[in-house]
Amino acid sequence: MNDTRRSAAIVSREDNCHFLRVDKHDFIRILRDVEANTVRLKEHGKVVLVLEKNPQSTGNNLQTAVPCNHKYTVMSGTADKILEHLLETMRLDSTLNNPEDSFAGDFLLTHSVFMPTAQFCQALLHQFNVEPSEVNEPEKATYSFHKRQNIVRLVNLWVELYGQLLEAEPCAKSFLEKLSEYISRDPRLLACLKENLQERRKNKTLEISNGNVSPQIKVYNYGNLLSSVDEDHPSNLYIIRVQDKVPYDIYLPNHSCVTNMFAVNATVQDVLSILATKTGFSRDQVLVKVNSMGEKICLKHEDTGVFTSLGLNERLFVCSVQEMNTLTPIPEQMGPNSSSYDMLDLISSKDLAHQMTENDWNLFKSIHQVELLFNTFGKQKFRNSTTANLERFIRRFNEVQFWVATEVCLCQDEEKRALLLRKFVKLAAYLKEQKNLNSFFAVMFGLSNTAVSRLSKTWQRLPHKNTKVILHL
Repeated sequence: MNDTRRSAAIVSREDNCHFLRVDKHDFIRILRDVEANTVRLKEHGKVVLVLEKNPQSTGNNLQTAVPCNHKYTVMSGTADKILEHLLETMRLDSTLNNPEDSFAGDFLLTHSVFMPTAQFCQALLHQFNVEPSEVNEPEKATYSFHKRQNIVRLVNLWVELYGQLLEAEPCAKSFLEKLSEYISRDPRLLACLKENLQERRKNKTLEISNGNVSPQIKVYNYGNLLSSVDEDHPSNLYIIRVQDKVPYDIYLPNHSCVTNMFAVNATVQDVLSILATKTGFSRDQVLVKVNSMGEKICLKHEDTGVFTSLGLNERLFVCSVQEMNTLTPIPEQMGPNSSSYDMLDLISSKDLAHQMTENDWNLFKSIHQVELLFNTFGKQKFRNSTTANLERFIRRFNEVQFWVATEVCLCQDEEKRALLLRKFVKLAAYLKEQKNLNSFFAVMFGLSNTAVSRLSKTWQRLPHKNTKVILHL
């Protein structure tokens, strides 16, 4: 910031770093402009909230509308202060899908990263009951009612966003029951809740009607936030929930299999403890992941949900530390020995694409947005959470791409192999036509696999029009 010359050594924390050289005058101007549009709120000498003023409505993340007609982006702050700021500035017509008013939706989607559900519920109850000091009674009543209205709206959006995921959170269920009790004592808040729920269900009915599905007629309990969880989020048979149990196939060194039901997010320690109790295994044994190449990974005791995150050719083994070097892949890990050409020849590419699209859609709609968050930050950091639906969808992509490559390479007859290749090219075209990009890219990845792309004689047998299809995909 001054004209004094200095030398400095720069140590990069990671490889492949890029440095930007900025003129000193430009740097000072940038800092000055940033400071001019930055608002810092301090309490007891510490900064608890940093806002950046943005006079234009750009629809950026974490933006809130304030009475001075400016947009303020929340840059940083304590969790409680960000929540307090949200409750003071959010609009009563805030929605989850409005890009110009995304603060509430962004906060609700990411709060578990910096504000666990138990802390979030406790903070909301505190904000619901706290009253401002140093103001007269009429102003106090108006301020309190406005904040409670916003809390009702925010919680309504929270239930709409998370739905049945809240059933796995005992603190959330307790909070919703308590808040419903508070609301029932105030006719104005009860009317506000009823209006929010009616608006939500009206939108949902429109969505169902647009999908050519007749909506079911229900008698709703508009005074109970907890009951709206099940009413608005019907059961989906494809969804894997935190409280569900899944069968773990665990192999011994001699390849015999032990199958037990475990919670979907069970830790390795949980699995080993239950195995030791039920089957008499030693508690000193370890859980090992083995792939078809014989590579072994010893899992840590704190690892969670390991079964749903297994790779296509990986299996779980339980053994002592001394037996780890003796583990070998089971025969089924080596894959099939013959092509399924005769069966695939009976199915049209269009019908196959339709069935794949329907299956992919069912798997895709079972994934909640927060699973992406848990997967990014590490699912072991979040209690009562799972990424099983996301992992299953990723696994499906891998299954399809390796299925394509395997079927082509296992077909021994060159003429049949060319016909099979043609079928997969047409399959990719139909998948793209049906806008199923997940399976489309999986099939294309399979066709571009080195083991398939090197089959030059087979590719030469492909009709010219099929070759043109690939070029246009």
